[in-house]
Amino acid sequence: MENLMGLLRIHVFRGVNLAVRDVCSSDPYVIFKMGKQKLKTRVVKQNINPEWNEDLTLSIQDPSLPVNVLVYDKDLFSLDDKMGDAEFDVRPFVEAVKMRLNNLPSGTIIRKIQPSRENCLSEESCIIWVNGQVIQKMFLRLRNVESGEIELQLQWIDIPGSRGL
Repeated sequence: MENLMGLLRIHVFRGVNLAVRDVCSSDPYVIFKMGKQKLKTRVVKQNINPEWNEDLTLSIQDPSLPVNVLVYDKDLFSLDDKMGDAEFDVRPFVEAVKMRLNNLPSGTIIRKIQPSRENCLSEESCIIWVNGQVIQKMFLRLRNVESGEIELQLQWIDIPGSRGL
């Protein structure tokens, strides 16, 4: 607990134009890995534009570690098929949370992150102050696959008794 900075809630909205891995569709799910932590969404049957709308929570000890995103197609009788991967850096988000901003109008943009070769963003990602909290929405373009994007939102959760930011 003393090494813990806080929690990162990842809201997994949806996948867009994911790859077909079965006859005419896929049964996708997403795995998030950071260090030794591993979280997984539910499987959405026969859908290349799945809507998960799930919250997953990572414990943040070292924000320099990237969050790896792996998308798979669930198969019953064989190994699950890879449907692409991505990663994102939580450092810009954590730095915005560390600013301890208060009393900003809801919707205020704190920072913009542009897509580049160094990240998997498919479009500009804004870190925004919304109703007293710092959030970041992002679209990640999947790598090592013919198509697909994942839409996420990050939110910070402070933990009483942790070392905090």
